[in-house]
Amino acid sequence: MNKAIFLDRDGTMIEDRDYLSDPAGIVFLPGVLSALRVLSETGYMLVMVSNQSGIGRGYFTDADYFSVQERMDAMLKQEGIHFAGYYYCPHKPSDDCVCRKPKPYLALKAAVDLDIDLESSYMVGDKQSDIAFGKSFNAKGCFHIMQELVNHLGI
Repeated sequence: MNKAIFLDRDGTMIEDRDYLSDPAGIVFLPGVLSALRVLSETGYMLVMVSNQSGIGRGYFTDADYFSVQERMDAMLKQEGIHFAGYYYCPHKPSDDCVCRKPKPYLALKAAVDLDIDLESSYMVGDKQSDIAFGKSFNAKGCFHIMQELVNHLGI
């Protein structure tokens, strides 16, 4: 089984642009690319998990989300960073769906798709719901910033 580092997108890896729908709006937060490079060399899979309620609210479409994600993936690959998977919830909070973080569905789906041992994995996010998400699947550790995880792993 694989180990993974689950990462939130908006506010954790890139600037939170309130319902980002334009790939040109992607701006990586300071230090993120270097931290991702280091983390990608640890033997852990990198997996993005994100609530995208702008889709459910009608602010943008699934196609817009995929355009942003494809551009972000291309930018990461240019830096030598590979993500094993991208998982998102398109619902608004009031929908009470099964896939919105902090519910564990996105992690459980990734675990099946990518053969991940969730209890040997970590979660990094900027909101309390991200931390609660990691705890919902018994992640080995949950961190508000990537540098905390880098320090924790001693790399």
